[in-house]
Amino acid sequence: MSKYHLAIIGVGLIGGSLGLALKDKLGDDIYIRGLCRTKASMDKAVEIGAVDMADADVEQVVRDADIVFLSPPVLQIVPMVEKILPYLRKGTILTDAGSTKEYIWMRLRKLLPPDIYYIAGHPMTGREKSGVEAARKDLFVNKAYVIVENTDAPPEAREKLMEVFRHTGANFTTLELAEHDRCASVISHVPHIAAAALVTLLNRSGNDMESCIKLIGGGFKDTTRIASSNADMWADICMTNGKAISANLRELQKILAEVIGAIEKNDRQAIHDYFAASKKRRDNLLEKTVRLFDPN
Repeated sequence: MSKYHLAIIGVGLIGGSLGLALKDKLGDDIYIRGLCRTKASMDKAVEIGAVDMADADVEQVVRDADIVFLSPPVLQIVPMVEKILPYLRKGTILTDAGSTKEYIWMRLRKLLPPDIYYIAGHPMTGREKSGVEAARKDLFVNKAYVIVENTDAPPEAREKLMEVFRHTGANFTTLELAEHDRCASVISHVPHIAAAALVTLLNRSGNDMESCIKLIGGGFKDTTRIASSNADMWADICMTNGKAISANLRELQKILAEVIGAIEKNDRQAIHDYFAASKKRRDNLLEKTVRLFDPN
């Protein structure tokens, strides 16, 4: 087996965790270079073993790479590809961790030469913390990892990517571009917006703020945990998956309006049925998905 050469663009939580996972499983059989913005991030990435070397110079990071893993905020992915393209060798595979896929591919398909391959990816994992300091080698284990196949990459490129990335311990699945974005909106994007909305609701509690804070417990913490995620990342997601997110937010508005109406009518049965149906559906979903991947 020849030595793998991987470049990670953006050695933060996801990029750093990928590096840790692959170094843990492949050791010296993989050489990882990382692009970091600050000297402190470079030093930390090397110190914890997420990369073998780190630099702020894109040429130094991507030259000789077999695979380039792009993990900046979504709106920075295409400009980053434009920047690194002159330094990529024939046959290089580009993949990413972007939470929206159609926006990226519609632009990259006009940009990439025929001998540079893009395979869209989305690891469905994360933490409310960000930065390489939060990286963990087991972050991907048993988590769903979407690979989008309809981006014109040849089968051998996908096989080469999977030969490396299967060492993350993730459960890989495939979706089409638009299908991914619709599903990601329901499962990930709208819940993040809703979590932030609950925090905003608390912020608008006026004179009751101090009293409300005294009551904060597990329910509020669990429901709003993801509101502590990176603001740049989530602003980019909303800008690049706006159609699906807007549609699902409007549907959520309808659901909340139904609940408001039932409460105002003192319709206890309707409220009971609302909670009972949601509990049954969630319990069934978790029972089903636990056989596929860790839903936590």
